[in-house]
Amino acid sequence: MRVDLFDFDLPEKFIAKVPLAKRDEAKLLLVPQLENKQVKDLVDILPENTLMVFNNTKVIPARIFGICGERHFEVTLHKNIALDTWLAFIKNSKKLHEGDEISFGEGLLVGRVKSKQGESGVELQFNKSGHEFFDVLSHIGTLPLPPYLKREATTEDFERYQTVYAKEEGAVAAPTAGLHFTDELLQKLHKKGIDTVELTLHVGAGTFQPVKVEDTKDHKMHSEYVVITKEVADKINQAKRDGKKIVAVGTTVLRSLESAVDSDGFIHPFAQETDIFITPPYVFKSVDYLMTNFHLPKSTLFMLVSAFAGMDEMKKAYEFAKENSYRFYSYGDSSLLKRKDN
Repeated sequence: MRVDLFDFDLPEKFIAKVPLAKRDEAKLLLVPQLENKQVKDLVDILPENTLMVFNNTKVIPARIFGICGERHFEVTLHKNIALDTWLAFIKNSKKLHEGDEISFGEGLLVGRVKSKQGESGVELQFNKSGHEFFDVLSHIGTLPLPPYLKREATTEDFERYQTVYAKEEGAVAAPTAGLHFTDELLQKLHKKGIDTVELTLHVGAGTFQPVKVEDTKDHKMHSEYVVITKEVADKINQAKRDGKKIVAVGTTVLRSLESAVDSDGFIHPFAQETDIFITPPYVFKSVDYLMTNFHLPKSTLFMLVSAFAGMDEMKKAYEFAKENSYRFYSYGDSSLLKRKDN
């Protein structure tokens, strides 16, 4: 499909630059009904026979500053490819050569240039791995906020650009639909009888990469690592057999489940990379509803929601959102989409 079909006007004023004071007081647009709600209203909106699927990835402070000789470098880690090796975007990487070592945090962490990977950045092998690596990173790194925020991370961002249920370290961007949940809201959902499960997809910086081609068939999707355990797959499949509605909390959850679903709509255990690229007229098999924030024009995520709820419905929804002063993108408001073939 032509990429320009997914374009729409979005003035700068609609882009949320900071989070709301309270997570669950963000607006929630019901689609296709076009009803204004708040995220905290999910307790009343969702029926008891519902299973919600969350992404428990944890954002790491992946932006670090280092020195190689007399040269200073800004490094953003974006994909873990081995225990001690990461792909990274590095400003002025042309000045680096294979074998060069970059020192971070006055030598607390050292990364050796293994290779250059073109658009994927630079392959860095570190002198630390696992928990030791993440421990050092927590002291010397800062959050890699989405580029369109055009500001440095603050102390508040370290709490708010993270879901309250984040567990598995490895993401360089937040699964933003989940940012709206509080411990209190989760407790209320459980008290009502709404069940939840968690999978893991480590969101990479590729989620912000623009689509530069004219036709979707020519776009190469970034890959991200997904883990769906047998226990989680079994629980989702049992919910389906019991007639429960399945809600994906975020596009990362939806992409994960669609990567692991079979032709009958059942989920299989999954622990590998996915580069699934979803555009109309894709037929979804894994979930009934999608909770998601508002996305960029001509982005792969707007293509995904257009496939899920219908392109005409989504364009109407986005116009309605602008008319009702919804906030867009990572720190913005949310929506609850019904699958168009339900």
